Amino acid sequence: MARVLYLDAGGRPIRWIDLQRAAYLYAKDQVLWEIGTFKTILRGGYRNCGHRSILAIAPVIAGRKADRIRSRHRPALTNMSLFARDQHLCLYCGESFRSSELTRDHVMPTSRGGTDCWENVVAACKGCNNRKGAMTPDEAGMPLLAVPFLPNPYEAILLQAHQILSDQMEYLQVGLSNRRNWQEGR
Repeated sequence: MARVLYLDAGGRPIRWIDLQRAAYLYAKDQVLWEIGTFKTILRGGYRNCGHRSILAIAPVIAGRKADRIRSRHRPALTNMSLFARDQHLCLYCGESFRSSELTRDHVMPTSRGGTDCWENVVAACKGCNNRKGAMTPDEAGMPLLAVPFLPNPYEAILLQAHQILSDQMEYLQVGLSNRRNWQEGR
């Protein structure tokens, strides 16, 4: 099922919504603006005049309200989103792995006061995570290949997506930081 990128009135990505929720927003006149060349066409029943109702849903829509709460919200830290942020690479050895072969490593170990937050975790293969143990990367002689970071709202939305339409990607690329291009500079 196609998903629609839902933005607040200011254009900040909020979440992915399904076509049913998007249709509801269109029907309630809650769509402020939209972006996208290829729209999903929903066909409804026939009206009294004999014409069938049709609703064209854009791949990117903005609601009428500004979302002040979500603008300060930190994206949920899950292993799936962490591994996506780190592009399924072990940030110690640089090798690519499947999700089942990766672990969440705390740069400053939690046993030494480190927190479980975006800025303190990286994807690590099981071998590197075991080798590092409860040490810092410096103590273990295992320098990080990239600095862990909190994804901005655009990056967080991308980390949640499985399939992204070209119109949605074009919109989201504007908000991507240069931090995601660390691999190209190696």
